[in-house]
Amino acid sequence: MLSTAHLAAIAGRRETPLMRSVVAGLADPRARDMAPSHRMAQFVAQIAHESARFRYAAEAWGPTRAQRRYEGRRDLGNLQAGDGYRFRGRGPIQITGRANYARFTAWAEGPDFEAVPDAVMGDPWLGLSAVWFWQAGAGRSLNAYADKGDIEMITRRINGGLNGYADRLALYTRAGLVLLGQGPNDVRAFQRLAGLTVDGLAGPATRGALHSHLLKL
Repeated sequence: MLSTAHLAAIAGRRETPLMRSVVAGLADPRARDMAPSHRMAQFVAQIAHESARFRYAAEAWGPTRAQRRYEGRRDLGNLQAGDGYRFRGRGPIQITGRANYARFTAWAEGPDFEAVPDAVMGDPWLGLSAVWFWQAGAGRSLNAYADKGDIEMITRRINGGLNGYADRLALYTRAGLVLLGQGPNDVRAFQRLAGLTVDGLAGPATRGALHSHLLKL
């Protein structure tokens, strides 16, 4: 079972309230298909990056130029005045827009998040919002990509591009090592275990071996 200690080791920082929320969400029965270690490593790496290593549970509002463009965006369901701010990003993978809050409400069968958007900030909903995004909010379940170890496509589905890709790769390596019972920086030890060239560099071969070992857990 994933713990806040695991998340702290992966993120390289002390435990935060958001880490506790993520663990609470993953303990929910609706997150049971996230349990396999190879899926968990991919999931944790992405939400750690998206939340600045579990620092931010909601979108910091300026508003920036990009945030101003939330207003009136039909693709987000923001059709009423003030929807841009009201349905700003919340959660480890920030769900954004009235339409997504409505979809999360239907999936979670909990509070009406469209009526009360801040209800997302309570547990287990805060952690479950990322689970919902992973399972349904990205257009299809990201588990299909996690099962193949396809970090690039997971990133594209979440981000729309490859912003922060190097950091996501680094966090995946840390997550994989921690879930295999090693330290987050024990690349050389894992390479020796996997019969790889021991150079301490977590490239494609090392990440591929991590995926293979996680599949066996």
